[in-house]
Amino acid sequence: MDTKTFLTRFFTWWNGQTFGTQVFTSRHGELVGEDEQGNRYYRAKGGAISPAFGHDRRWVIYNGEAEPSRIPPEWHAWIHHIVDVPPSAQTITPREWWKPHVPNLTGLPGAYRPPGSTLAQARRPAATGDYQAWSPDR
Repeated sequence: MDTKTFLTRFFTWWNGQTFGTQVFTSRHGELVGEDEQGNRYYRAKGGAISPAFGHDRRWVIYNGEAEPSRIPPEWHAWIHHIVDVPPSAQTITPREWWKPHVPNLTGLPGAYRPPGSTLAQARRPAATGDYQAWSPDR
C-alpha cells in the first residue's frame, strides 16, 4: 500500500472505510452482499441482536466516496430494517418508480438551478407586472 493510500485510509472516512472500520468489520461483521456499484453490505455476525439498538446492526462500506444517495432502493430497504431479507438472498423486481442513481450536485456547477435563479445560465425573466416592490414610503 502506497503512502497516499495509507494516509487517506487512516485519516479520512469519506473515501471508503478507515482502518478502524476495517478492523471492526473483520471482527464483528459478516458480508451480506454487494450492489452493482461495488458497495458492500454487512451485518453483525450471525444476525446478533444488539441490546442497544433492539435489532441487528447493519452497515455499508462504500466503493469510493461515501455518498448515502448511492445506496440502491432494494438495499436501502434492507439497511433501514424495512425488510428482513437482503436483496442478495432473493429476486428483486425493480419498481417502476425506482430511478438510476444521480449524484448530489449541490454546490457544484452541474447542480439544478431553476429558471430565475441568479446562478442560472440564462438571464432572469422580465417582470410580468404582478410584483410590486416594497417601499418604506407606503
